[in-house]
Amino acid sequence: MANPVTRAGEPKADTFPWGSITWHHSDKIDPDSQQTFGFVFINPGENNPPHYHPNCEEVLYVVSGTCTHTYGDDAYDLQAGDSIRVPQGIVHNAINKGWEPVRCIISFSSGDRQTVFLEE
Repeated sequence: MANPVTRAGEPKADTFPWGSITWHHSDKIDPDSQQTFGFVFINPGENNPPHYHPNCEEVLYVVSGTCTHTYGDDAYDLQAGDSIRVPQGIVHNAINKGWEPVRCIISFSSGDRQTVFLEE
């Protein structure tokens, strides 16, 4: 069994032009994991690409900042303390229209989170 604890500073961030994702738990980190859990950072004026997850649902919790989260044909303004559940297969993304970074906790119902990106 892999170590079930991820210590602060251990995970390395995956960086993108729009921000970063730091994965704390997934089946790539711990083969026994049945969830994927991470921390996302979106720079001011940026957004992650529209995408969906074909094998799991996602729950996103806004820790700080504000964003507009697209959800299929709808969009929701989110602020610190808000959360959104995105069912499997729903196209979504987060848009930071504010002046400060958006920081979110993200959790997926599969250790093997899969993502399909759409053309912007």
